[in-house]
Amino acid sequence: MRKLLLFIIFTALVWPAGAASFPAKEKWINLFNGKDLTGWKLINGKAKYEVVDGMIVGTSVKDSPNSFLAADKEYGDFILELQIKIDDGINSGIQFRGLQKPEDGRVVGYQVEVDHRRERSWSGGIYDEARRGWLYPLELNPGAKRAYKWGDWNTYRIECIGTTIRTWVNDVPTAFLIDDVSLKGLIALQVHAVYNAAGEGKKTYWKSIRIQTENLQARPLTDIPVVNLVPNTLSPLEKQQGFRLLWDGKTTTGWRGAFKEAFPDKGWVMKEGVLSVLPSNGGESTNGGDIVTVESFSAFELTFDFTFAEGANSGVKYFVDEKYLSTGSAIGLEYQILDDEKHPDAKEGVVGNRTLGSLYDLIPSLKIQDLPRTWNEGRIVVHPDNRIEHWLNGRKIVEYQRGTPIYYALVARSKYSVWEGFGMVDKGHILLQDHGDAVSFRSIKIRELK
Repeated sequence: MRKLLLFIIFTALVWPAGAASFPAKEKWINLFNGKDLTGWKLINGKAKYEVVDGMIVGTSVKDSPNSFLAADKEYGDFILELQIKIDDGINSGIQFRGLQKPEDGRVVGYQVEVDHRRERSWSGGIYDEARRGWLYPLELNPGAKRAYKWGDWNTYRIECIGTTIRTWVNDVPTAFLIDDVSLKGLIALQVHAVYNAAGEGKKTYWKSIRIQTENLQARPLTDIPVVNLVPNTLSPLEKQQGFRLLWDGKTTTGWRGAFKEAFPDKGWVMKEGVLSVLPSNGGESTNGGDIVTVESFSAFELTFDFTFAEGANSGVKYFVDEKYLSTGSAIGLEYQILDDEKHPDAKEGVVGNRTLGSLYDLIPSLKIQDLPRTWNEGRIVVHPDNRIEHWLNGRKIVEYQRGTPIYYALVARSKYSVWEGFGMVDKGHILLQDHGDAVSFRSIKIRELK
């Protein structure tokens, strides 16, 4: 009795005031009873779904659009776990917070990928079905590509809590997305469309489907890249990783005009969390002019969202050195922003090295079919050893190393050959270009690398 009394007194002293006595117990609800499709309905498509030996089995049908077997209620915040495997050569996915278009029944929204392409291996990545395309391809988190087991059962976990979406494959963290476009919707099992005889009759299998909707306990944070699509915000993990806002979303703090002490008094506007270049005559720095960071940077990771008007031209420059007294835009290495279809500069230069995402006039970017979208995420990574990467919407499109013989050869054949030591300063400013066209930026973030 005395020991019990001492334990009660000790617990009262160390347990936080107002805290629950113990962590809430996980409460799992089975979404699939293992016997029939009670609680599920087919929406869109013609694939066949049936229950076989305690599994839901989906069979592809030639020339059918994507098919979805949906749970009969919508879910907002939840933790979902299930097991899945697919026949070789087909694709699948798990739809969540999905919506069905009233006009044609098509399902749109988030999908965690079950990838059939071994050379790509994006299983566990997040795709925005029939809306924005890839939001979190596993190029961002290449270590997670090994999580998926081909030809075997795989355990998937999806956490949707507020705007935070996280996924796991076989307990390996695969994606970390923050987005507020859809906060509630359908959970559905996809049988992907097939349009040839080889794909017809292929099967996808699901079992052990369970969900939590109350007292949700997110797993501890793990250090993987974050894609944050909520404008001008930093998640706890981004802060932990060292990111900060380079533009605060409201003021000119931290920025000034290139070759100037103050921010331009015309040509730029800040409104509703968006920083925009106003259209003028399409010339370099003939209106408000370029803007640069007050700070200089050496090794860093920079992310930024951008959008542009039809036919627009602009760029994000780095290692900008104002000792080069250019009559146009300030001089530095440039991540090109361009409407490749409408602007003539896309056909200038050499082998496309002036197109979207390219290292301007030096290295062409890889072209990706489903790009661009309305707001795009650019990413520039400068490693301490001078390796540099350009990324666009989660995919690496340029990689090079400054200071190498190849780099110097590229500079020698470019328009920058007249600038001695071009791109080789130890530290430089980051620049947003005024090229006389309407271009907008938001969510400009940076972390310094060591």
